[in-house]
Amino acid sequence: MTRATDAGLRDLARSVAARLFLDLARHEPADAPGIGRVESMPYRPDRGDIDIDGSLDALVQADAEHRAIDPDDLVVRAWAKPATAWCLVVDRSGSMYGAPLATAALSAAAVAARAEGEYAVLSFAREVVAPKAMWEVRSVDDVIDRTLALRGHGTTDVAGALLAANAQLRASSAPRQVAILLSDCRSTEPGDVIGAARTLDELVVIAPEGDSDEAAELADTVGARWTTVDGPSTIVAAIARVLER
Repeated sequence: MTRATDAGLRDLARSVAARLFLDLARHEPADAPGIGRVESMPYRPDRGDIDIDGSLDALVQADAEHRAIDPDDLVVRAWAKPATAWCLVVDRSGSMYGAPLATAALSAAAVAARAEGEYAVLSFAREVVAPKAMWEVRSVDDVIDRTLALRGHGTTDVAGALLAANAQLRASSAPRQVAILLSDCRSTEPGDVIGAARTLDELVVIAPEGDSDEAAELADTVGARWTTVDGPSTIVAAIARVLER
């Protein structure tokens, strides 16, 4: 799985990923701050200006049939702001292998397949790499294939990974910014892990079942929510559980 050479395994990973729905936006207060941007969206009288290009097919069809256009067929251009951005941070160090690494790869696939809005996927050992940066546009299949290609090796720089997650999230204008850390949190590189964790607005931690002492200590120290996962089959439930506030 970690080499992603088996097309059938990649298809299975996508099937599992599709079961996850990250419904984060419902938690946001109506007056949350954030910078908006103009987007196309379904018509509503008070929403914005008609998007002629986006509504052209419906307009032409209605004219050809000599009928009034159905408002539900119209598209408008209006200001909107993403409610939530999240950054999934996957540990690929030497201590993460077998089932924990497979679980991490599937969680990244799940976020890529079901994410709505802005998101990033990072993986880390001694260095951090980005299968999908916040500002990149990648297809779901591309992100899934990149994350399924992770291999466990090297030391663990938890502080560096958390600082990288903060940089990714700061590139978003979403009022809620969540970092999801999948790791045993056993750092083997120098760095202020606690300080790095505290730069994040919201951190949740998912650790391997039976190897969660360091993760629990980190989460308790910085006030993060945390849980454990015992394998790929339970990662969807674990992510949904830990994201509840």
